[in-house]
Amino acid sequence: MSHPWSLFDDHLRLAVRLTPNGGRDALDGIEADGEGKAFLKARVTAVPEKGKANKALILLIAKSLRIPKSNVSLVSGETARKKILRIDGDPEDLLKKLEMFLG
Repeated sequence: MSHPWSLFDDHLRLAVRLTPNGGRDALDGIEADGEGKAFLKARVTAVPEKGKANKALILLIAKSLRIPKSNVSLVSGETARKKILRIDGDPEDLLKKLEMFLG
């Protein structure tokens, strides 16, 4: 299986499959979709209206990686379950934090 992230010079891009109204805020590991693309599974308690679930996802990622939420932005998938996040910072450092969090 591939990884849900891509490294760039000054940021990391992360593919996420979000479940809004998920009962709790949590990152649930990595899974592949039917095409073999890897996604980080995430769930938030927020509802998918007026960007509430997206904001909750950004906050969850920022807290998990211990970075400011201003370093996390939505690149694509505003109204879709599958999203691409841009996480600004040293990509190697971010990747280490992500791998430590995911185990």
